[in-house]
This record gives sequence, C-alpha cells and structure tokens, in this order.
Amino acid sequence: MEVSSVLGNGFQPAFVFPTTRPIKSSKPATITFATPPPQRVSTPISSNGAEKHSEVRSKPLNVSRNLSKNPSASYKTRESAILDIQHSSDLASALLRSGEVLKAQDLNVVLRHFGKLNRRKDLYQLFDWMRQHGKTNIPSYSSYIKFVGRDSNSMKALEIYNSIKDDSTRNNVSVCNSTLYCLIKSGKFDSSLKLFNQMKQAGLVPDIVTYSTLLLGCAKVKDGYFKAMELVREIKSRGLHMDSVVYGTLISVCASNNQCEAAEKYFDEMKSEGHSPNVFHYSSLLNAYAVVGNYGKADELIQQMRSAGLVLNKVILTTLLKVYVKGGLFVKSRELLDELQALGYAEDEMPYCLLMDGLAKCGKLTVAKAVFDEMREKEVKNDGYSYSIMISALCRSGLIEEAKQLACEFEIKYGKYDVVILNSMLCAYCRSGEMENVMKLMKKMDESAISPDWNTFQILIKYFCKEHLYLLAYRTMEDMHRKGHQPEEVFVMQDLSASLINHLGRTGAHSEAFSVYNMLKYSKRGINKALHEKILHILLAGGLLKDAYVVVKV
Repeated sequence: MEVSSVLGNGFQPAFVFPTTRPIKSSKPATITFATPPPQRVSTPISSNGAEKHSEVRSKPLNVSRNLSKNPSASYKTRESAILDIQHSSDLASALLRSGEVLKAQDLNVVLRHFGKLNRRKDLYQLFDWMRQHGKTNIPSYSSYIKFVGRDSNSMKALEIYNSIKDDSTRNNVSVCNSTLYCLIKSGKFDSSLKLFNQMKQAGLVPDIVTYSTLLLGCAKVKDGYFKAMELVREIKSRGLHMDSVVYGTLISVCASNNQCEAAEKYFDEMKSEGHSPNVFHYSSLLNAYAVVGNYGKADELIQQMRSAGLVLNKVILTTLLKVYVKGGLFVKSRELLDELQALGYAEDEMPYCLLMDGLAKCGKLTVAKAVFDEMREKEVKNDGYSYSIMISALCRSGLIEEAKQLACEFEIKYGKYDVVILNSMLCAYCRSGEMENVMKLMKKMDESAISPDWNTFQILIKYFCKEHLYLLAYRTMEDMHRKGHQPEEVFVMQDLSASLINHLGRTGAHSEAFSVYNMLKYSKRGINKALHEKILHILLAGGLLKDAYVVVKV
C-alpha cells in the first residue's frame, strides 16, 4: 500500500473561511490555514493537527455594537428581536413575532449565529424566510453559501448562487468566492474553473482571495501544478500582488505535484518580496523534500526554523519523519518517532504508519511488524491504515495466512472502512482463495456506499481469472471501463487485458474477448502487435469474420 495515497503529500493544511465578518462589509472572506497560517487578518487560530479543519474563533457577536449602526429603529426592540429569534425553539413563530422589525444586516447576525452553532435546519429556514421577505443583501448570500459549503453541499450552494437575480449581488466578489470555495471543498475543481470563467464573463472582477481559493484545488488534482501556473500568470496580468497566503498555497501545490525546485523558487521569491515565512510555509516546503527524501535540505530547513525562533510542532516533526523514511534513514526515523512519543505527538497511528510503510517496502517486514505490535500494545488511536499497510506487506511477502488473520482481526475490532482498507483486505482474501469473505467484502462496499477504485477492479479481475471465473472477470472489467477507471501505467492495463482476452478465447467466449480488446483500444492506451494477432486468431476461431476484418484494417 502506498501510504502517500492515504496521507497525501505530507500533511497538507486545511483551509476555512472566517466564521464572522463585519455586518455591513461586502469584502471577500479570507482563507486561513490550519497550521499557523500566513494571515491576512490577525485572527487567532487553534490548530488541531494537519488533517483537521481549524475554525477561526472570533469574539462573540456584539449585538449592541451592530444595532448602534442603525439608529433609525428602536435599539431595544431590535436587540430583543434578535435575541428572541436566536434563542427560540420555534423559529417560525419567532420570525412571525419578531422578524418584521429587523433589517437584512440584523438578520445576518442571526444567520451567522446559526451557522457557527451548526444549526443547519434553522440556518436553511431563516435564509428562506429572508429571501421570501426581501431581507437579504450581499453579506447574506456570502455568509449563507459559506456555511452551506462547510457541509460540502456544493449542489445547494450552486442552486442558491444560480437563483440570484440581481447582477451586482451575483457578480460580487465575496459571493463568488464563497461559491467557488464550496466547489473546491467538495472536490469539484474542474467545475470550479468552469464556473470561474463564466463568472468573469458575467462581470466578476476577481481579487487575490479568488485566486487563493482556486489554487487550493490545484493541490488535489492531477496536473494541478500546470493549472496553478496558469492562475499565477493571470494574477500577474491583472496586476494583483501575491501575498504570503498565495505563496504558501503555491508551495503546497508544488509539493503535492512533485515540483521540489519550483517549491524552493516560490519560497525564496516570497522572502525576497519581504514576506516572513511561518510554520505553514516551512511545512509545505518540507513536504516537497519528503516526496524525494531529501533529508539534507530538510535538516537545513529545520535549522532555519530554529534560528527564526519557530516551534517545531506535530505537523513539522511528522513531516520530517516522512523525509527520513523516504530517504531510508530508519535509525533516525526511529529516534524521531521516540521524540514524537515523548512530546505526546504520537497519539494516533500516522507516524507509525509512515515508518511501517517505509520499512515494509524496503524488505524489513520483521521490523515493521514490531512497530505495528508496539502501536497495538500502546493502544494508539487506529483508523485502520496501519492494518492496511501490514496486510498489504504480508500479501507481498507471500504470508497469505497471516494477512488473512489480520484482515479478520480488523473486521472484528473495527467497524469503519474506506476503499484503501477494503482493498487490502480484499487482496488478502483473494490471495487465500476465501470466496465467501470476498463476497462479504463486496457486499460491505455496497452497503457502505464506498466506490471501488482501479485497484479494487484489478484485484477482483485477477482473482476471478485465478478461479477460472472468466465471464465474471469480464463483467468486472466492463464495470471498470464503464466507470472510467484506468491505471496510470499503460503496461498494467495491457497485461491485464491481454491475460483476460487469452482466457476468454480459450473458453470460447470470442465476442467477450473482442469486447475487452475494444475497451483497450478505445482507452487510447495503445495495443501491441502481439495482441492484434491474438485477437485475430480468436475471432477467426469463433467465426466472427466481420470483426476479424475490422482488426485487419486497423
């Protein structure tokens, strides 16, 4: 198992919008970072580790201060109305009773109150009431879409955005930024770029936060680096200045796309522009060194941090552990894991997984098992990835029975799964010929709404072929093709398809063999001469002369 597929390229910061903003302001929301971020505003942040979203903790809303901006209405009446709506157990009655005396900016206070407390039902109900009664403004839409996006409900966010009739509101940069963020957070980067272009055509004048938001998505997609470079060129063409937030995001994008030199370039450029790097910038560059295992430069960077008086937190030290593991420095890795334990930074399985995965892939399975046993003895919080790593390692070493036992242990002890863990267990059961357990796991994937990936299909196709269930293997490949799954390595797909074509041809399933041939052909992966000849012989043997003629003409 490739642990980076689970953890990403190190510990990427999480990004969230501030939970509050001035009521009358239509300024765009600011993106902040989970590990001490480069901030555009001096808002305190609490970091709970690289994989958790941090929330900006602002001071309680000062209702009196906001009401004082509107002396035309009775101060006491409006303050009482806001508190009535905020604390009422029957929102509909409270709005009927108190809503009419409030203006949009007053209701925005309540809207943000519900959003911060995650009172989704009340949030939705209040916003619908505000729209029905014409009590919305630009901050209303920006705040509401932001809170909807926090739930990764991009469809609802788009629905709200598309329903905006007023052009000035629809093209407002704050509203657009919130909508784009919802798509990015939901993993719909391509859709966000498409919408961004539509917004510009409709009149949006993007600001630096718009580009920061889009750059976030570049770290999570294939070819994200090149898309990020297009955005950087656009930033410069518009005369916008890249601040420390943008630089931090760019370094992170470079790291996640294996562009170590580019990450160093932007780090140095940022410093030359007068921006002081903080922990986030250092951790992002450290991620870039982790990809290639450049422990020499990583150690130099750590020394720079110490000289700058920065604290080496959990994120930094765990990423440094990844650098050492990738570089094969297992003694130093073990020492650093001990340091993490002493500091209380090894309470979850992450650092253990990094070390175990590196050891197992270097053939040090016995040492990896010792780390795994140590983790279990200490009852470290376990999300299943350590089991996945060990099951995969045991399978690769041919220790199928041990892998199967570990898979069974995980099923008994834990009730949570994802596609990576299920693939590891599936591999163990397939390698040991446990058909019943294979079927149970497939059923569990369906029940848990876990979508199979390319590796799932590959494991199943190979297993069904081993069990001489060639038509089942064919239907599995059909399903894989229909869902658009393909390996990055061309030869893997070719070998898998060629093997299945050969088996189908031998069992008389000539048309099915030709179908697999066409799947490979139209996947644009290329077909070698030997496979052309093989399918031609199969088609002739099956009397499929018209199809054979098509192959000859290719």
